[in-house]
Amino acid sequence: MNPLLARLQPYPFERLRRLFSDVTPNPALRPISLGIGEPRHATPDFLKKALAESLDTSLTGYPATAGEPAMRKACAGWVQRRYGIALDPATQVLPINGSREALFAFAQTVIDPTREGATVVMPNPFYQIYEGAAFLGGAEPHYVASDAARNFATDWDSVPEAVWARTQLLYVCSPGNPTGAVMPLEEWQRLFELSDRHGFVIASDECYSEIYFREEPPLGGLEAAQRLGRTGFPRLMSFTSLSKRSNVPGLRSGFVAGDATLIKAFLLYRTYHGGAMSPAVQAASIAAWNDEAHVVDNRRQYREKFAQVTPLLAQVLDVALPDAAFYLWAGVPASFARASGGLSPDEAFARELLAQYNVTVLPGSYLARETGGVNPGTGRIRMALVAEPAECFEAASRIVEFVSRRV
Repeated sequence: MNPLLARLQPYPFERLRRLFSDVTPNPALRPISLGIGEPRHATPDFLKKALAESLDTSLTGYPATAGEPAMRKACAGWVQRRYGIALDPATQVLPINGSREALFAFAQTVIDPTREGATVVMPNPFYQIYEGAAFLGGAEPHYVASDAARNFATDWDSVPEAVWARTQLLYVCSPGNPTGAVMPLEEWQRLFELSDRHGFVIASDECYSEIYFREEPPLGGLEAAQRLGRTGFPRLMSFTSLSKRSNVPGLRSGFVAGDATLIKAFLLYRTYHGGAMSPAVQAASIAAWNDEAHVVDNRRQYREKFAQVTPLLAQVLDVALPDAAFYLWAGVPASFARASGGLSPDEAFARELLAQYNVTVLPGSYLARETGGVNPGTGRIRMALVAEPAECFEAASRIVEFVSRRV
C-alpha cells in the first residue's frame, strides 16, 4: 500500500460520528442537522430537464477529457458575464467533476516531491482536501491561521520567508470555508508578489462565490489578477462548481480556469486519471451556466435565512453575518471551556446540544490543525444554513434556549 495513505487524517464527519457514538438525542424533538454543508434548496427544473433529455444520445461513446466545446464556451461565457474577463475556451478552461476532486488532483499535477522540503501552504481552518492532497503529493502542509480580529482574514504575513521559498502550491479559499471571509484586492496583490518571487502556483477555491450578503459580489482570483494587470494569469488557477450555485451537489460538475500552461498540464494528468465528464452532465451544466435567474433566487433564499437566524443566535453566541458562503462560524460561551473527559469546548457544545435539543453542529476544531499549541477552530462551531428557513429558524431557537439554560 502507498505509505502516504497512513498520513491522512479522519474526515471531520467521521470524527463527528465518533463524538456522538454514545449520545442519545432527545427523542421528543425531531432531528435537525446544521453539520454538513450540503445544499438542500430545490434543483431547478430546467436543469433536470436538460439532463434527462440528453440521456438518449449522450451515453453511447466515451467523452473527451477536455469536454465538449459547447461546455467550455458556456463556462467561459459565465466568467465573462460574472467577472468581465475574456478567456480562450480552448486553452484556459477545463471542465471538472466537481471542485473537490479537482482540488485534490491538481496538487498531484504540480507538486514535485523530489525537491527538498516540498511544501503546500493552506489556510487554517481549512477544507481537508487541501491537506490530503499535499500528503499524497509527497509534500508537507504549512497551516496559516486566520485572524478573528480582522474578520478571519488569513495571516499570510505570519509565514516565514523560508517557508515561502520551498512552497510549490498555495491553496486559498474565498469566500472561505468555514469563516465566510472574502479576500480583498490588497491580499491578492500580496500573494501574487510572493508567487512571482518564489514561483509557487496558487489554487483558488471559489465554490461559494455566488452566495453573498453584500451588494458587491466577492472578488475572484482571476478578477483580481486582471485588475492588477497580470496578463495570462501566471501560476493561477480558479476552481468553481455548480454544487452551491445551482443546488446540484450530486451532479459533480464545475470547471477550472486560468494559466493556459497549467491547464495543459492538468488536462494531461486528467487524461490518464480518467477525469472526463459525462456528456449528460455537460448538457445540464451548459444549461446551468447559461442561466442566472435561478442563482439570484438561490441567493435571495440564503439572505432571508441569514437575516432571520444571525441576530437570533447573536444573543447567545459570538457570531456575525459573514461576507459570503452559507456558514455561520460561531464562538461558544466560555462556560463550555470547562468540558470534562478531554473534550474541547466546541466538542462539549456539540455533544450537549445533540443530547438535549437534537440539533447537530460541527465542532470547529475538526476543521483546523493545531500549530504552536493552538487549534484556531477550538471554541467555535460551524453551522450550515442549508435547510429550509423554518427548519433553520427552529434550530437557532433551540440553540438559544440551550445556551440560555446552560450558561
